[in-house]
Amino acid sequence: MLTQILIAGFGGQGVLFAGKFIAYKGLFEGKEVSWLPSYGPEMRGGTANCSVILSDDPVGSPIVSNPDVLMAMNLPSLDKYESACVPGAKLIVDSTLIERKVERTDVDAYYIPATKMANDAGIPTLANMIMVGKMIRETGCISFEEMEAALAKVVSAKRANLAEINLNALKMGYEYEG
Repeated sequence: MLTQILIAGFGGQGVLFAGKFIAYKGLFEGKEVSWLPSYGPEMRGGTANCSVILSDDPVGSPIVSNPDVLMAMNLPSLDKYESACVPGAKLIVDSTLIERKVERTDVDAYYIPATKMANDAGIPTLANMIMVGKMIRETGCISFEEMEAALAKVVSAKRANLAEINLNALKMGYEYEG
C-alpha cells in the first residue's frame, strides 16, 4: 500500500494542520509516513501545500509530484495540481470556493462545500478537517476509528478544548453525502 496525498490551499486554511493530522493517524496505524509542508511567500493568504505519504514500506522521498489523492481547498490549487494527479486519483474539492468541476475524466472527483459547512456550524476555521473526513471516507487510506490519539498530537495542549470540535468536523465530512 502506498498513498501519496497532496493538500493545497491558501495559507491560513489549515493545510499543514490537516496534513500533520493525517500523518500522525498513519503513524498510529503502523504505517511508514512522510509529511512535507511547503509555504508560499506569505503565510496567511499566500499559497500553502503539504505532501503526505502513507506506505507499508519505508518512504524513499517525501516529495509528492503525482498525487493519488488531491485535496484542493481553493481554485488556484485545483488549477495547478489537477493535471499532476495519477489516473484513478481521488480529488476532494471544496465546492464553496471552487465553482468549476474537475476537467479530467480519468480521476474520481468528490465535491464538498466544506467552507460553507464550517461557517454554518460556527466553526469557520475547520473546513480543512471537514475535507479530511470526506477524504478518509472516499479513500480509506486511514481508518475513521480512534481519531482522538492523532488529534491529541496535533492540537496543542493549550487548545485541548478544540480536540472535540475537530473530531466533530471530521465526522461532518465523513458523513457528508454528495
